[in-house]
Amino acid sequence: MQVGIHFVNFTLPGGPEQLGPTLAATAKAAEEAGVSYFSLMDHWFQMEEFATSQDPMLEGYTSLGFVAGLTEKMTLNLLVTGVTYRHPGLLAKIVTTLDVLSGGRAMLGIGAAWYEREHNGLGVPFPPLGERFERLEEALQICIQMWSDDDGPFEGTHYQLAETICRPRPVQQPRPRILIGGSGERKTLRLVAKYADACNLFGSSIDEVKHKLEVLERHCADEDRDPSEITKTILALADPVGAPDAFVSSMAEYAELGIDVVDIVPFGPDPVAIVSALGDRVVGALAELGPS
Repeated sequence: MQVGIHFVNFTLPGGPEQLGPTLAATAKAAEEAGVSYFSLMDHWFQMEEFATSQDPMLEGYTSLGFVAGLTEKMTLNLLVTGVTYRHPGLLAKIVTTLDVLSGGRAMLGIGAAWYEREHNGLGVPFPPLGERFERLEEALQICIQMWSDDDGPFEGTHYQLAETICRPRPVQQPRPRILIGGSGERKTLRLVAKYADACNLFGSSIDEVKHKLEVLERHCADEDRDPSEITKTILALADPVGAPDAFVSSMAEYAELGIDVVDIVPFGPDPVAIVSALGDRVVGALAELGPS
């Protein structure tokens, strides 16, 4: 099992002046610890489930570009971009730029979006859920086309592009990998099976994640796709540093199900110390886990 760091807390000591140095030091510590993935949220307002909308939040792709210049190995992505946040043609160009400048380490993380307050606050349209899923599928199709040899038009219900030119090409071939976030059984996991290289499952228990994987397998069968081609990731909110043995033991159950990556959130005022401790006590132990 591989480890990802999901950096979400920007309410840190020192105020805005220290956000850059702290993010930089955390990313460097993660790479030194053997972490495979480094992600941030994609929001304009801090999530109210975590803090308040008045707390600090950095723009995601600008931040990943900053991290790309400081690291060499980790895959970089947002967990995840809301489809409403950027026009799909622009999104494909942004991810391509990150991929080129990082030497082929960008992954597109995308979902249907949900945080209505930030849309209303900044004047960004927030269509109904059904339409957001329609837009999500078209956005996936546009990104895949822009990363192909087809520079022609795209004619969708919600998006029309006269030319899908994307130069330079991504460094990754045939294209950057795509992760779809969410666990909706009818729509989200169907889109994972049809388009994605990875998924991020929201599961509150081992039984729930097992069920979601079974649903994904059925969608893969409908798409005539091998589910082993899809990297399965989960977000862990437990404390891996305070109780490392218990954390590794709990992750063993998920690894047995076929979960490939666990994303760990370094809560607290010193994310650098948390991430550094993972390298000593958690990353190596998780690397030994997998299906028996």
